[in-house]
Amino acid sequence: MQIGVIGGGSWATALVKILTDNEQKKSIHWWLRSQDTVDHILKHKHNPNYISSVEIHTEIVKPTSNINDVIQASDIILFVIPAAFLETALLNTDASAFKNKIIVSAIKGLVPQTGQIVGEYFESKYNIGRNDIGVIAGPCHAEEVAFEKLSYLTIASESEVTATKIQVILNNRYIKTNLSDDIYGTEYSAVLKNVYAMACGICHGMGCGDNFQAVLISNAIREIKRFINVVHPIKRDINDSAYLGDLLVTAYSQFSRNRTFGNMIGKGYSVKAAQYEMNMIAEGYYAASTIYELNKKYKVNMPILEFAHNVVYENANLRESLEKLENNID
Repeated sequence: MQIGVIGGGSWATALVKILTDNEQKKSIHWWLRSQDTVDHILKHKHNPNYISSVEIHTEIVKPTSNINDVIQASDIILFVIPAAFLETALLNTDASAFKNKIIVSAIKGLVPQTGQIVGEYFESKYNIGRNDIGVIAGPCHAEEVAFEKLSYLTIASESEVTATKIQVILNNRYIKTNLSDDIYGTEYSAVLKNVYAMACGICHGMGCGDNFQAVLISNAIREIKRFINVVHPIKRDINDSAYLGDLLVTAYSQFSRNRTFGNMIGKGYSVKAAQYEMNMIAEGYYAASTIYELNKKYKVNMPILEFAHNVVYENANLRESLEKLENNID
């Protein structure tokens, strides 16, 4: 089995560890943007920038800065880069490179240039059939993977065969997986939960307590349900781990970069200052704009999304925005 991982961040590093600790015989081809990072991994056996406690077993993990080498060598390719940079990363890759390959989105964002979820983007731009597309959803934080804490993933695909192939390479002693056929719902939910985690962080930074946060999250899962039921109306249970579970862990966890980013905004940081200090991508920032624009088409009632968008993009007054939000949730 030849597996590709595209991305060098914390979640990509965690997935490399998960794949390594799986018992299936395999080679892992890992693309990282920086050649210096590749050289460091080959020499020191860890990613110097993200969850560096994870040991990289270079006898089966082959890091490289050539993305097309990884795509060509792999049967299953996991994309784990920020959605905002996906199109740039694939600038010199054409559709023929993905022939007879399974594409897996572990990206929690929309492609901003097109407003599409990642699966849709690959289907429309690279002519990849839906049966060859999969999605990895949480709830699962990279930092807990590093500590090998028991975690659960949902693998979504319209093809059960494809979902099972992905499941087989991810199951290990600390990772359990469930299958789903809801690629639209799981991807959109994964995008939206980052926005709501950012909103939670903003409110926490402004001094709101746990009682308000609980109301905020109970409203957030209803917003997610309303939106994905309009965008892709199929039978689904919004209380499943891929939806509610992923929202909860992202909104409350100390490891949530989206909550951390929002918390800094709520404390008075500018967007640029918060991004600079974090030195990590908070997908909720990009998603707030993309979903907000997309919802102009669907017109779903989403007051928490509007709150987050107006604060981070319109420089709206924090106190006035919070008061408006308080009057639009229950």
